[in-house]
Order: sequence, then structure tokens, then C-alpha cells
Amino acid sequence: MAETVEELTISYEEDGVVVTEELDKVILSKGAWATLLYKYRSWDKAKNDYGPVAFTIRRYRKQNGEYKQQSKFTISSEDQARKIIDALEGWIGKK
Repeated sequence: MAETVEELTISYEEDGVVVTEELDKVILSKGAWATLLYKYRSWDKAKNDYGPVAFTIRRYRKQNGEYKQQSKFTISSEDQARKIIDALEGWIGKK
């Protein structure tokens, strides 16, 4: 596991194939609890290619000097991501 927030990644390799390819990440919060938003794509064995871009929010807790994942939420499509954006913009705009 990672010792710093910057080292955290969701990239994962299996049998020489990157099955989860991290495309980008944004650190939303740092500290004993860290929250990161990742943009990624997964390897599709049937198509022998990567699938569509997806997004995930991960929460990590630092224990004994290392960050360990505590929870995750996967945003499975761009359509779902846009709905989340629209909802947040609506709520934030109603200050």
C-alpha cells in the first residue's frame, strides 16, 4: 500500500496485462482520511481491448503509516457522471 496520497493508484496488472488502467486522478481530500476521484478503463478479455471510460471515488484511511481502501463508489458511465454533475450543480446553485 501507499504511504502518501500521491502514491495511491487503482492501476492493476494481472499476467502482464493492465486490467485496470488509471487515466487520471484528482485528490479531493488529504489527511488521515483521503478521498480520490479516478478516471479509468478496464480490460475486456472478450473484445481484447479496453472498455469505455469509467470513474470511481475511493476513500482511504491511513493506519500504521499506510493508506488502506475503506470504501468505493463506481460511476459506471458518462451518462451517470453527467447526472451527478447536474444534481451537484443544482444543489450548489441554491445557496
